[in-house]
Amino acid sequence: MTKSIWINLPVNDVSKSKEFFTQIGFTPNTQYGANNDSASFLVGDGKLVIMLFKKALYESFAGGAVPNPVSGTEVLFSIDAESADEVDDLAKKVVEAGGKLYGEPGYKDGWMYGCGFIDLDGQRWSILYMDMSKMPLG
Repeated sequence: MTKSIWINLPVNDVSKSKEFFTQIGFTPNTQYGANNDSASFLVGDGKLVIMLFKKALYESFAGGAVPNPVSGTEVLFSIDAESADEVDDLAKKVVEAGGKLYGEPGYKDGWMYGCGFIDLDGQRWSILYMDMSKMPLG
């Protein structure tokens, strides 16, 4: 069975994207992606790996062109948080690192607190804290 998940993302500038993801708290994975055209990060307990590839390199092995992320959204990556404060902290780090919020931090349905952001290359992410003790049943 699957032991981990690897998400491969195209980026325009590996160095800038590497700096962005480091600033928002992803853990650099020096075992992979240690050259100029790629970078690697571990997320959470290390079972999720984010690989960043220079756009042309990504297209060469993905079998197609990268669509314009500004005009459409194909995937939304979601990150869990341990508290509403952690959501707020990460949202602040995203903005300081050059990302943009598309959804300000706030509560939804009284038990979820989250926000959404766009990284340097237009990929969309959400950060979500869920208070399971307040989650409606059913």
